[in-house]
Amino acid sequence: MICPYYNNLARIQVFLYAYLTMRENFKKQIAIPQDHGSWVFILSPLLVGIFAGGKFTYATLALIISAMSAFMIRQPMTVFVKATSGRRPKTDLAPARFWLMIYGIISALALAALVLQGFGYVLYLAIPGLPVFAWHLWLISRRTERKQAGIEIIATGVLSLAAPAAYWVALGGFGPQGLGWWLCALTWLQSSASIVYTYLRLEQRELKTRTDSRELWSMGKRALAYTSFNLFAALMLGWANIVPQLIFVPFLLQWVETLWGITHPSIGWKPTRIGVRQLIVSTLWTILFIICWRT
Repeated sequence: MICPYYNNLARIQVFLYAYLTMRENFKKQIAIPQDHGSWVFILSPLLVGIFAGGKFTYATLALIISAMSAFMIRQPMTVFVKATSGRRPKTDLAPARFWLMIYGIISALALAALVLQGFGYVLYLAIPGLPVFAWHLWLISRRTERKQAGIEIIATGVLSLAAPAAYWVALGGFGPQGLGWWLCALTWLQSSASIVYTYLRLEQRELKTRTDSRELWSMGKRALAYTSFNLFAALMLGWANIVPQLIFVPFLLQWVETLWGITHPSIGWKPTRIGVRQLIVSTLWTILFIICWRT
């Protein structure tokens, strides 16, 4: 009678251990990126490319899965580097490895599906991301990853490559006049200006009171230069019939938002409020871009 009791107790212990282990693996802060504003930098190029191509196929689904899993893998890798460098507890190593394995398998399967459907050439677009990702992880190991606008702009350029990838997969080829590369350039211009503008809004939080207009314009000159260049470039590209003529409209929205932000400083705003407003603007930009591209 004793042996069955101990056998059942052993089973319960094994079950509890497995449950607790899986519970540790499913920590949201390890599995899912916590900088919620960064999602738009991968979703916007994907949506732009898909709608510009005008067709959704099984290869498109495989591309979305591979792109999103590659984007998601950044979080457990960041946790892994922080844990190994002493910035997080060692107990985070096991769940970080778990999610690295999960996302790695999903990405590998999706990429294999792309290759089997004849789109293996889009894998070359991932090459620029490898050194940028390595640089980001090196900064994390040195505890210097914060307030690195330069590498963030470069990183969004890598993510913007999702636009031509989605466009080519939708069309089943490279398409006319190198439009895929113009999609990449235009989405990169938008995300770069968005990052610079966000840093401006965060800087404005530190102002004690509303300052004079000259100082506000001086603080915002870089953000205004980015959005003004983007608007001018979009106008010229449309005028030359390289891209649809109305493509300047979403950039006009971003330019107007920058003017408003310079004249209405975010004194006392919480970073979440700034992030949410920027997410709304970027979402509207994506919608307008798709409409104007298809018009």
